[in-house]
Amino acid sequence: MLENEWKSEQWIPRPPEEVFSFFSDAKNLELITPPWLNFKILDQSSPQIQSGTILNYKLKIHGIPVRWKTEILVWEPPFRFVDVQLKGPYSLWHHTHLFEAKDGGTLMKDIVRYRVPLGMLGRILTGAWVRRDIRGIFEHRSQATLTAFGK
Repeated sequence: MLENEWKSEQWIPRPPEEVFSFFSDAKNLELITPPWLNFKILDQSSPQIQSGTILNYKLKIHGIPVRWKTEILVWEPPFRFVDVQLKGPYSLWHHTHLFEAKDGGTLMKDIVRYRVPLGMLGRILTGAWVRRDIRGIFEHRSQATLTAFGK
């Protein structure tokens, strides 16, 4: 299947309910996404994010404009939610967000399963590049999230 996986963990000095609430607001995704992606939320299908919510946004990947559509498949406040790409640059994008109370704060875990288009050729041509981009995005998100929580 040529599927890849990215995992990251971050401890945030706030309770899970507060951290989950922050990630429940799609506008906060704009705050924690690296500026080089020019990420903008276009719309969402429901006033509050919930299971079944569709989000449409645009961004630029290495200067190339991309439209992305995701659906919230699982919504279990304040413990987890899962979003999947319906339309965008990947053949597969399945992102699980987990929030666990730990040491007086929240251990937030991200698990992303993804697949680049064009099968083996796509993996050979872009695999390392895509993994570097994902690592850079999550490193930026980690720092921006701590900044958003005043740390």
